[in-house]
Amino acid sequence: MEFQDISLIKGYHAHVYFDESTLEQAKMLCEEAGKQFSVTVGRIHQKPVGPHPSWSCQLAIDRSEYADLLSWLALNRKGLTILIHPLTGNDLLDHTDYASWMGEPQALKLDVLQ
Repeated sequence: MEFQDISLIKGYHAHVYFDESTLEQAKMLCEEAGKQFSVTVGRIHQKPVGPHPSWSCQLAIDRSEYADLLSWLALNRKGLTILIHPLTGNDLLDHTDYASWMGEPQALKLDVLQ
């Protein structure tokens, strides 16, 4: 078995999923994450974008912030589903084999990553 070197990981994305009923909750979660951590908070997408089947907001995370931010999200997501994946340069693997979920996993539109 060949193991990957973690130096492949340049950072991480956490995609917070929401809908109309949880829009304000997701906004508050992402804004607070931006205040408490060195993360870049992306736009609030009120439509599916890219491979994401739901409305979403992206948090771009440095490797140094990964453990603390994920711990904070676990305690504060209050039922929101979050996709977490590394940035290795292989979008398909990043969103599938290398990805983790908080909450209910969703079927991604993987054809846009190929």
